[in-house]
Amino acid sequence: MGRGRLYAPPRRMSVPPIVRCTRCHQAYPAEGVPFLCAACGGIYDFDAPFLFNPDAIDLNAPGIWRYRSGFGLPEDAPAISLGEGNTPLIAMQSNGCEAWLKLDSLNPTGSYKDRGSATLLSFLRLHGVQRALEDSSGNAGASFAAYAARAGVAARVFVPEAAAGPKRRQIELYGADLVQVAGARSAAAEAALEEAKRGVAYASHAYLPFGLPGIATLAYELYAQMGSAPGTVVAPVGHGGLLLGIVRGFAALQAAGVIQQQPYYVGVQAARCAPLWLGFTQGIEAMGGVQEGQTVAEGVRVRVPMRAEAIIREILPQSGTMVAIEEERILPAYADLAARGVYVEPTSALVWAAYGAMAETLPQPVVMVISGAGLKYYPQQ
Repeated sequence: MGRGRLYAPPRRMSVPPIVRCTRCHQAYPAEGVPFLCAACGGIYDFDAPFLFNPDAIDLNAPGIWRYRSGFGLPEDAPAISLGEGNTPLIAMQSNGCEAWLKLDSLNPTGSYKDRGSATLLSFLRLHGVQRALEDSSGNAGASFAAYAARAGVAARVFVPEAAAGPKRRQIELYGADLVQVAGARSAAAEAALEEAKRGVAYASHAYLPFGLPGIATLAYELYAQMGSAPGTVVAPVGHGGLLLGIVRGFAALQAAGVIQQQPYYVGVQAARCAPLWLGFTQGIEAMGGVQEGQTVAEGVRVRVPMRAEAIIREILPQSGTMVAIEEERILPAYADLAARGVYVEPTSALVWAAYGAMAETLPQPVVMVISGAGLKYYPQQ
């Protein structure tokens, strides 16, 4: 199995990437916070790899903010923080292989989403946003609500009514207006889009790219904790922001000459809703027929992933793969991790199920990203 892209010479570190429309390539406007391009309806993304400058790391700054120089935020932008980042990396003994868990479930709101929420809310606050809305299966909504409260932004969060109770309670207690929408996860997204059309800022973690530099810090932390890049990184995939942020983080490390090659990447989806697995294995046109099936891994129940094209473009077949986990394998993996002292939500258990089937074929050491805490999930009776 492949190991990732080979070493490329460091590029110049002076030109930061610009956020542009992925369709017509117009730069993100200086005024307002649109989630789609007004000219053509395309989504926004960064037009070049992230910057990583080892000489600009501020060791006196907390968590992800030591890497602020690569966030693309102006110096006068506020740092909206709850202490996110710097999460533990623990060893796991299994199958005679070298495996590790990156416990991003121990971020302030209990999920990796806090990395992206910190940089996204900093961007929104810089642009004077006072009210914003988001839609989520739970974790992104809870994280957005917490960081909005920290930033003094009035938040409204749309969730499917089947979203886990602990997540809904988090959102409400942070002071956000919780809107429960009947139907599938996609129905909550559609309701949020309708509200956004009436002029409220749509601070979508799926549409807006400003959280990705925060998520990229996960790669920087793994390098700092391990002293090198891991052989493989395994992560759950919904819209694709987690895996894409990690990929871009390691790409930035490679471009800076800090590492010689990137890890092999494994994105994991639930088989009942696995559009990126289909797109990666059968071509992006195959994603159109995906059904939004019921799965206990609610965090990856996304029928139309916003970052699908970027994921498929940036993770070449020799550099990574996508796998789909059958429903009957998810809760046993969840229980097995708990028996080892690691309490996760079922979405995070996807990585352990995937590792159990692939361990001997993956470049070592293998790092699995635990994206959400077990306290966020309570089985429905």
